[in-house]
Amino acid sequence: MARQPDDKAAVKFSSEDSALVRELALLLDETSLTEIEIERAGLRLRVARNISVAATMPMQMAAAPAVLPAAAAAAAPAAADLSKHPGAVTSPMVGTAYWAPEPGAKPFIEVGSKVSVGQTLLIIEAMKTMNQIPSPRAGTVTQILVEDGQPVEYGEPLVIIE
Repeated sequence: MARQPDDKAAVKFSSEDSALVRELALLLDETSLTEIEIERAGLRLRVARNISVAATMPMQMAAAPAVLPAAAAAAAPAAADLSKHPGAVTSPMVGTAYWAPEPGAKPFIEVGSKVSVGQTLLIIEAMKTMNQIPSPRAGTVTQILVEDGQPVEYGEPLVIIE
């Protein structure tokens, strides 16, 4: 049976499409993402990486999940409460938070630090770009809610300023 021109299997990729696939695969490696999907000019493209987490977990870790759900359930409301705190500074993007401009350097802030409007609180690295996070208000840093080098999500509370 002959294939029809409109048959999806008959669609040929151009060299530009192949370059796009390579670029997206490279982006997966650079960002530690597991999947990217785009649609452009009628072409829908999904690049995904298969990761088998279960195979790499030690057998000792298998018993731990019985304890973790209770701890995670207790931590989730606490994080939600902190994001509603009037002095919470939340993350404007997904990335990795850093306390200092470079490894080994003095941190931008510490608990008890007095900050002014626009002062850099920390840096979030997103797609190999260092983004300074400025203080939206003046006050005293009462809590730093993220560890140095910790991945953060959009809207996640980072610092409490009172």
